[in-house]
Amino acid sequence: MNPAPALAAVPVASGTAAPAEPLGLVDSFGRRIDYLRVSVTDRCDLRCGYCMPKGFKGFEEPSNWLRHDEMARLAGLFAGLGVRRLRLTGGEPLLRKHVENLVGLLSGLRTPAGRPLELTLTTNGSLLERKAAVLKQAGLNRVTVSLDALDASMFQDMSDSGFTPDDVLRGIDAAAAAGLAPVKVNMVVRRGLNDAQILPMAERFRGSGHILRFIEYMDVGNTNGWNLTEVVPSEEVLARIGAAHPLEPISTDGMGRVAERWRYRDGGGEIGVISSVTHAFCGGCTRARLSPEGKLFLCLFGHEGHDLRAPLRDGASDDELAAILTGIWVARGDNYSEQRGRNMADPARKVEMSYIGG
Repeated sequence: MNPAPALAAVPVASGTAAPAEPLGLVDSFGRRIDYLRVSVTDRCDLRCGYCMPKGFKGFEEPSNWLRHDEMARLAGLFAGLGVRRLRLTGGEPLLRKHVENLVGLLSGLRTPAGRPLELTLTTNGSLLERKAAVLKQAGLNRVTVSLDALDASMFQDMSDSGFTPDDVLRGIDAAAAAGLAPVKVNMVVRRGLNDAQILPMAERFRGSGHILRFIEYMDVGNTNGWNLTEVVPSEEVLARIGAAHPLEPISTDGMGRVAERWRYRDGGGEIGVISSVTHAFCGGCTRARLSPEGKLFLCLFGHEGHDLRAPLRDGASDDELAAILTGIWVARGDNYSEQRGRNMADPARKVEMSYIGG
């Protein structure tokens, strides 16, 4: 089946206001969809313990993955239903062959009012140095890079790989040079493992123009050995950095944004904290997640996805697929992190982060 054509841009006469965007779908908690994360592969060349520990099994056969045109068709339908932001994830998305071709397809999508979608990608940075320029040329807007330590030994222990922090830093530099900036840098913090790197990481990216974000260690999946005692609360992270470099909060809209933003009072830039464990943000979650083989998940901590590949390949029309997506979203009632915060029992096994892309 051929992919649906990109939503056509709407011409706007000179001197007139751009047409208003139609409002997106609303779920059972009043959350309006605006963000789709597309996991293009469940493979990765690192083995970070919080995501894909050494010995991890259960990979999908690549022959089951959606094709690029199928991903683009679904993304176009989501754009018609309210999605304004697309992010490519994995696994490690740069391991997907010709991922830049997918970027090219997605960069042609438009909202009903003719605006391009915000198109970003999250990577561990291992292949970014060689891929940054071609990704920008294909239409990518920005990248987010994972980096959990600057200490080489600690980094290699955490990633169980032969890569070094310098490999990742060169990728960040290449992304900035290609125009994929500002780069967001994500650090997952685990007490007793890499929390001594909080201040060195802050120092490294202060004044760089990039945005460092500290993520609380989350109980995603079933294989990462999560323990609450290893969680470093975001308040502690802010206190450690603020003692050396005073911070002040940046006001943000809580709907659709997971990071709380802070800036250095001396003008050294900003940092963010993502506090899924100590400050659940389920009430503002506006995102859906598509797995490599076409299952739609409505929560990072979900355990069962909705199969979109079957109707897609069985000949469903765009209208029929849009009706399926609409029915799934409006019935959505996921709020796992809030349930965890109320000490409610974990209802089932959770999807792995490496499969659904964080």
